[in-house]
Amino acid sequence: MTLPASFLKRPITHRALHDRKAGRVENSIKSIKAAIDAGYGIEIDVQLTRDGHAVVFHDDMLDRLTDAVGPVRAKTRAELHAIPLKDDGGTIASLNDVLAVVAGRVPLLIEIKDQDGAMGPNIGPLETATAKALEHYTGDVALMSFNPHAVAALADLAPNIPRGLTTSSYQAQFWPEVPDQVRDVLRDIPDYDRTGASFISHEATDLTRPRVADLKSRGAAILCWTIRSPEAETAARRSADNVTFEGYLA
Repeated sequence: MTLPASFLKRPITHRALHDRKAGRVENSIKSIKAAIDAGYGIEIDVQLTRDGHAVVFHDDMLDRLTDAVGPVRAKTRAELHAIPLKDDGGTIASLNDVLAVVAGRVPLLIEIKDQDGAMGPNIGPLETATAKALEHYTGDVALMSFNPHAVAALADLAPNIPRGLTTSSYQAQFWPEVPDQVRDVLRDIPDYDRTGASFISHEATDLTRPRVADLKSRGAAILCWTIRSPEAETAARRSADNVTFEGYLA
């Protein structure tokens, strides 16, 4: 499935249009509504609950953005919905909640967080939950993950939804949980064809990697993460078709 043109026409907010000082934290309903009001596309992250639902939250652990502790996956959807987000006033939303708010008004890019822990094949429940939530969604949506096993699974679970790979230079200091040999493989984006991907979202500081240019020449859409200034946006757009941004208005 080809990435819809809407994903290339408007900048994409990273974890929605969050601004903690303004009372909107990342991936919250307030940040999602702000992105819609501003006319931006939205990127969000999903994690798995104990009872098998997809919730919109970036971290594996609750500690950074809430006063709760422990892993997200140890809580049910109802328990997570009752946990306030720091400096926001809202609570942790399910993917279904977010889909009801977005309702096709802007393109929605969903990153499925790695559940294996080391980009391995121990995946399935979160991909299944995400596909189920999207079963009747009619807006422009695309799915991606750093874990190629997750993206490959989506070919069967959600074949009519465009899918892509989130990609990186995989520097060791930023990926301590991923074995060296796995990082060395993933760095060269070898799974693009076998996963049926139509795009990548690549680390912005690594966009000059030859493999990125090669994929672009073969028709891949090139998104990038995470842009934090107009100057960085200008540089990224020399290679990328669109940017995922935060901390300023792209």
